[in-house]
Amino acid sequence: MPGKLEDGLATRAGRLFAAYRAGDEAVMADLVRTLTPILWHTVRGVRLDAAAAEDVLQTVWLTLVRKADTISEPQAVLQWMVVTTRREAWRVAKAANRVRPEDFESAIGQDQAPSAESVEDDVCAADAQSRLWQHVQQLPERCQTLLRVIAFADRPDYAELARSLGMPQGSIGPTRGRCLAKLRLALAADPAWEA
Repeated sequence: MPGKLEDGLATRAGRLFAAYRAGDEAVMADLVRTLTPILWHTVRGVRLDAAAAEDVLQTVWLTLVRKADTISEPQAVLQWMVVTTRREAWRVAKAANRVRPEDFESAIGQDQAPSAESVEDDVCAADAQSRLWQHVQQLPERCQTLLRVIAFADRPDYAELARSLGMPQGSIGPTRGRCLAKLRLALAADPAWEA
């Protein structure tokens, strides 16, 4: 079924992109609504925070507009967008992980040094987040996709989400509930998890 879903999404995206390149700029909004859930999932798979993920998506959409003429086959726009999103997310993640000397210099110059508590809190929060995502990655693929999209979208469009995931709109809530129950059980069985 995922192949069928991807074919449907690729076909729809290809039609919209072809219309955009033919001069119908209004369809870009439809293309954004169609592809954003899968692109959001792609970015969040690299574990960027929400703000960085939004920046990546904005950069990718601007890149598509600038390079629209270089995509020879409109049906390839979905694949082009996913690959471009993944590469940009990796680039941003790699840049965020670099430690620069000026980061230390600016911290030294601040009047208020960070307390040991805030460092400990940050480490504990990072550990909890890492454990949580390890357990999410052990869930079935459908649960992973659904939870990532719902967790990081302010107001997920359930109709578009249902189309993108190839499931009835009315089953998104119950499926989410079952996925969260599986995640809760996995976390409860993890002795290192403290909720």
